[in-house]
Amino acid sequence: MNTFSDPPSAARYAEGPVRLVPGFHALQQMAALLLAESVPEDGHVLVLGAGGGLELKAFAEAQPGWRFVGVDPSAGMLKAAEVTLGPLASRAELIEGYVDTAPEGPFDGATCLLTLHFLSAEERLHTLRQLRRRLKPGAPLVVAHHSFPQTGREKVRWLERYAAFAVSSGVPASNANKAIEAIGARLPLLAPEQDVALLEKAGFENVELFYAGFTFRGWVAYGAR
Repeated sequence: MNTFSDPPSAARYAEGPVRLVPGFHALQQMAALLLAESVPEDGHVLVLGAGGGLELKAFAEAQPGWRFVGVDPSAGMLKAAEVTLGPLASRAELIEGYVDTAPEGPFDGATCLLTLHFLSAEERLHTLRQLRRRLKPGAPLVVAHHSFPQTGREKVRWLERYAAFAVSSGVPASNANKAIEAIGARLPLLAPEQDVALLEKAGFENVELFYAGFTFRGWVAYGAR
């Protein structure tokens, strides 16, 4: 996440996801709808990895009665989030840090979008357990991140598809190829079945896939009652 530690990188962040994540805006819309199935009209929602403020803004516009806590390790990204939110910022408490820094809650729902793929399996499990601790019984968690087969040619094929999508969205081919080299070599990627197993091990149940876009997967899960 050090990529986002300087203000220029944080400011540019909003340009990237739309070109790199298939259906980026629809992903946020679906996440808001999944939360709204359980979160009350005056609900309190925890957004982990909130820097940039893109999903915070989407959720706040969709649900005018919700309040938010947004947590991110990058001060620059949180400043960008405040700018992105504009007048909606009064409904969001922005906290610099990681999941252990987040208030205890309990929250009515939580999200962690495009974040967990930066964490090792051990760190992901810890993060998911801490999210579970901060949720009310039965409350939803929505997650989405890189998650695709990790064996041999399958891994290469999916990364090539990711690059092809980026190029078709206007990213220079050389940049897209560098990106998949970095993703394949540096990110502690997991296969979808491993991600589901971690959610269940962390105490979530009724794990449901709701989103799949090339190398990305998204699930909604619920804390055990």
